[in-house]
Amino acid sequence: MDRILVVDDDVLILAALSRILETEGYDVVTHSDPALAAREVGFSVVLTDFMMPYLNGIELLGVLRETNPKAVRLMLTAAADFRVASEAVNRGEVFRLLGKPWSLSELTSSVRQAVEHYRLVETNERLSREVAAKNAELVAINQDLERRVVERTTGLLDGLISALDYRDTETQWHSRRVSLYSRRLAEEVGLAGAALDVVEQGALLHDIGKIGVRDSILLKPGPLTPEEWVEMRKHPEFGYRMMAKMPYLHEAALIVLQHQERWDGKGYPQGLASEDICIGARIFSIADTVDAITSDRPYRKGRPMSVAREEIRRCAGTQFDPNLADAFLRIPETEWQRIRHQVETLEKEEHERWRSHPLGPPEPLARASGA
Repeated sequence: MDRILVVDDDVLILAALSRILETEGYDVVTHSDPALAAREVGFSVVLTDFMMPYLNGIELLGVLRETNPKAVRLMLTAAADFRVASEAVNRGEVFRLLGKPWSLSELTSSVRQAVEHYRLVETNERLSREVAAKNAELVAINQDLERRVVERTTGLLDGLISALDYRDTETQWHSRRVSLYSRRLAEEVGLAGAALDVVEQGALLHDIGKIGVRDSILLKPGPLTPEEWVEMRKHPEFGYRMMAKMPYLHEAALIVLQHQERWDGKGYPQGLASEDICIGARIFSIADTVDAITSDRPYRKGRPMSVAREEIRRCAGTQFDPNLADAFLRIPETEWQRIRHQVETLEKEEHERWRSHPLGPPEPLARASGA
């Protein structure tokens, strides 16, 4: 039942208003003392006289507006007080102004409209809260779905990288190192958030297209023939086609496509030059060279970081973006050592996990780990 607060210092008028509104089905609370009425809470509509001792109607409504902001305010006023009371209406203090003596139909209609207005506002706020809650729930669901997609995609990609590593044992853990090297260099030049993730993903997956290269070429111990190089140089396009259909990896796919391009335009597959090459591929080019120089190969031992730094300095402006080369040279050697140690730790942990596997570690992994 809707609760109505009625205030008038004339007890006879107060009684009459109470009977009328109770007949209409409202729960009516009455006060002849406006000071006591100012303490009331929990009502839908307040109907007050204008001229009263201690607090006039405008003053009372001002107090009630602070404590009962949602309550709809109605005011009764004699004709002589109409001008003053109308100012309160214009200032937004009251919903409707009623004259004395009142018309029964006007009184009941005004109270009914005030109650309906209160209910409408309440309903609107409730629906707004429900919509906000549902939106928050949908956001949470979408975030969870996105997280699951990312986790499953990452797991799939990690499996693909492992599959490639098992085929090409020379590059065991190479992809993981260059992905973290690339991310660190990207941070140095101001990339952040999702852009960093794209660079890391593209670097991690740069050679994924080699899955499409024949074993006789990929695993050939000696130098490739010109015809074999034609097929080998298709691996960026193979990788791009594998990844471009995945919306989550669309931007990273561009790094895969362009990772063999050079700043001077002498790379492949498109012969792009300078800033026509996406920044992720330009970053990767430096990270890949650093890892190639500092990592062990069957035909030589890894060389010191100082050798890699000199090579990046020497090839800045030809093979490498000169600004990125400068950024690389600003980063302390200890940073690259930290990243390499991080990957070596992951490698050891994975090898230990495989030791407890019923089938034992895969053969390439066992060789790479010195087993």
